[in-house]
Amino acid sequence: MRVEYLDAGESLSAEALSGRVSVDEGAAASAASIIAAVRQDGDAAVAEYTKQFDKAERRSFAVSSQELELAWRQTPNGLKGALGDAAESIRGFHQKQLGQSWFETRVDGALVGSMVRPLGSVGIYVPGGRAAYPSTVLMNAIPAVVAGVGRIVIATPPQADGSVNAAILAAARIAGVSEIYAVGGAQAIAALAYGTDSIPSVDKIVGPGNAYVAAAKRLVSGDVGIDMIAGPSEVAILADESADATFLAIDLMAQAEHDPDAQTFLITTDETLVDAVIETIERLLPHSPRLDITKASIDNNCLVLVAEDLPTAIAAVNDIAPEHLEIQMDQPLELLGLIENAGAIFLGPWTPQSVGDYIAGPNHTLPTGGTARWASPLSVEDFIKRSSIISYSYAALSNDAPSIRELAEAEGLWAHGRAVELRFEDLG
Repeated sequence: MRVEYLDAGESLSAEALSGRVSVDEGAAASAASIIAAVRQDGDAAVAEYTKQFDKAERRSFAVSSQELELAWRQTPNGLKGALGDAAESIRGFHQKQLGQSWFETRVDGALVGSMVRPLGSVGIYVPGGRAAYPSTVLMNAIPAVVAGVGRIVIATPPQADGSVNAAILAAARIAGVSEIYAVGGAQAIAALAYGTDSIPSVDKIVGPGNAYVAAAKRLVSGDVGIDMIAGPSEVAILADESADATFLAIDLMAQAEHDPDAQTFLITTDETLVDAVIETIERLLPHSPRLDITKASIDNNCLVLVAEDLPTAIAAVNDIAPEHLEIQMDQPLELLGLIENAGAIFLGPWTPQSVGDYIAGPNHTLPTGGTARWASPLSVEDFIKRSSIISYSYAALSNDAPSIRELAEAEGLWAHGRAVELRFEDLG
């Protein structure tokens, strides 16, 4: 954990944020090799990499209906209920994002509009490395279902015995996805992007993953759509003297337990909070089943910023552009308008990041590594495409012809202008 001080008006240094976004050259090289092998050898390459990396072998990559049913029976009723509650909230939130086609006609007869259509097929990558994430299934699949995507596929790594985590399969059932492949890593991304005999290709790939998955998504982008390149998860907490040190400590730990590379930030205007938060983390750490991961993240990737005043603290938050932002300050809603860059914003002491990860409804697939400066959370918009519609009448083209000719001449595009002029010449 590093502690730095910001004087009034002082900007956050580039060094303070160094290491947040980095390309793992080794992972990129490995991913490129895997993609090339899958494109050449198809299922044989996928099977070989699955054996090599996941220590698993299966007769078929496809998860059977019998496996789905067995997983459903193995899932505890309490977890089924929690997944159902989460799915209801997620579905309700994303249904409000549905866009509609629209058209308008000008008085001269020109018609313009936008036609909305769902994507034909989507592949969802669900990690299965350090932990299983059924919430990832819900957050990625439900917006696709709401959008009306024709074919939704899940790819997730098998366990060593060849099975797929039962909670992931239960979540898939609740979300309404039945086409699932027990394939992980860069080989899964390659199969989804280019197709094999067993795994048909898709139009777009979404979902988080490790450095190899992220590198593979970057490499196939353009041949297939992707949602984003997700880096290590992160949280920034903006706090003042009204904040509870215990809440701050456990919320930092909740982010840190994801991954040793997870990034955590505490930005405060109250220096006395710092020692209290550090002491509380040290007290809580021994109770964590993921102590090594959490401690590594806190030790190496936790930055505490003590700002002299609120405007300086707010500026630091906007410079960080965090994936998750908690505002644990007096009257947090009044500060909302000052936040320019954040993937998801959690207001007040009773809104830990956990509610956004699981149950509140907004998507937990968020821009990382400062990309919240221009990127947005995963939404129904990621699963649709829009076509612009234009239909001109004779009168409309007559009205706009002079402007078209002027613009075409300015750009040196003779045929553009003649495409309008000839229409009137042919009409006499």
